[in-house]
Amino acid sequence: MTAPLLEAKGLTVVAETPTGRHRVVDGVSFDLARGEILGLVGESGSGKTMACRALLKLLPSRSLSIQAGSVRLDGKEILDLPDAAFRKIRGARIGMIFQNPASHLDPVMTIGDQIAESVRFHHGGGRKSATARAIELLQQVGIPDPGERARAFPHEFSGGMRQRAMIALALAPDPDVLIADEPTTALDVTVQAQILRLLKELRDSRGLSIVFITHDLGVVAQLCDRICVLYGGRVCELGPKRAILKDARHPYTTGLLACQPGLASGGGRLATIAGYPPTLDQMPPGCRFHPRCPNALLACAKVQPPLETFAGDHAAACHNPVDAAPAPVTEDA
Repeated sequence: MTAPLLEAKGLTVVAETPTGRHRVVDGVSFDLARGEILGLVGESGSGKTMACRALLKLLPSRSLSIQAGSVRLDGKEILDLPDAAFRKIRGARIGMIFQNPASHLDPVMTIGDQIAESVRFHHGGGRKSATARAIELLQQVGIPDPGERARAFPHEFSGGMRQRAMIALALAPDPDVLIADEPTTALDVTVQAQILRLLKELRDSRGLSIVFITHDLGVVAQLCDRICVLYGGRVCELGPKRAILKDARHPYTTGLLACQPGLASGGGRLATIAGYPPTLDQMPPGCRFHPRCPNALLACAKVQPPLETFAGDHAAACHNPVDAAPAPVTEDA
């Protein structure tokens, strides 16, 4: 069996707050094969973005720290690398597309200059060759008239074009892994479909491995090869897309699937998951989903269930897993 390109094991991020130390990400493990698209799925606050920021040592606050875990790239541990050595991996080997491109693009630099600066930082070369590479990247991500658009500023781009520019910027160092943090959330449906198609094309043409962060299982069904479902900073379910969409075992996953609108839903009200996600300082003991879970047992409130394999590489962390298959979500063939 081929070794994964990227492997996270037991990744744990702790937040220091006035009420104590709290695990924002708690023992998260997943891997990513070459050329694979892995969907990280969960509600807001489930730990998706924080886990991926930990992979890059880009935690957004000094109150956050990586307490435990391992991250291997090409079989080599990277978390314990000194900062200078890690900077050669961040961007160059693992790139990130941020959720809000407007806040991550410099408003006083042209789009072309920002991409060219990244090209020169990671690959060297002169200004002229870096600018030519920036225009080439803008063309690759579908920006019309890239030579002219390279001289534009971020505020002169639409939301969809800013997202494409952000993708071009992430591709400038030619990374092996791309982390996409909800890159289609603020876009209309047509532009969203274009961005998803672009990511698929980049995977196919460049052999990119992609971690796609989202709360939308409909998007995951279109784009991803495997799914990792997070809740309360822990992995609930992990496995091939088709296995999870057609035969989810964790009650949280089946709840997310039931919340998806579909042609068969008719005019009735959409299903919802009862209750609210846990707050950072009030994480339940045992399984963190048990206060909202229709399948909860007494053990669920006391003991965190381990991630157990059901079939192949389909695994779920549940004391009382779901047997019946959920309503299907439309997926690509």
